Amino acid sequence: MDVAPWFLEASNTALVRRFSETRRPHPLDSGRPILEAIARERELLAPIRAIADHILDTSPFNIHELRQHVLSLFEERDSVHLLVSLVSFGYKYGVPIDSDLVFDVRFLPNPNFVPHLKSLTGADPKVIEYMNAQEGAGPFLKHLCGFLDFLLPQYEKEGKSYVTVSIGCTGGRHRSVFIANAVANHLQARNFRVKVTHRDAEKG
Repeated sequence: MDVAPWFLEASNTALVRRFSETRRPHPLDSGRPILEAIARERELLAPIRAIADHILDTSPFNIHELRQHVLSLFEERDSVHLLVSLVSFGYKYGVPIDSDLVFDVRFLPNPNFVPHLKSLTGADPKVIEYMNAQEGAGPFLKHLCGFLDFLLPQYEKEGKSYVTVSIGCTGGRHRSVFIANAVANHLQARNFRVKVTHRDAEKG
């Protein structure tokens, strides 16, 4: 029987967050800072990682999403696209650290300065109507979607199982949400598996 070892890992940021959320000490803690313990763990596991046939970065998943993702990797399907994680964000809150691709949409007119749109998000029909009426929105979406149509299959050929595409505006409430949702609809129509997160949409 053929055996293909898998090695699961995560970014330092994800590991620190998980240990903080579970309030559990790192097994190699011994009074040392958490990042030093993680670095030591990576050193000890390096020989095992080196012999793995597949390496899966679990950083963008919670436990339930990871389970579904792992199951999907072993499903016998003719065509299984990689998972595209679309994240809208506000630059004033920082760029998502796990981004593979980042697109800045602050060049588009900002609905935040339109009084009746200020309290809404980019998912609201009124904001969508406003954004679709802007001169640059349509051409930008066309170019962005065309770029992803070319790039994502290249990532699949490389063997990537997921890619994180972050789209940012000033506050992460209007423009980035609108663009992220439009891109999600485009990719889903092409049978990509898509996860959408509006990180900052409900912030002040």
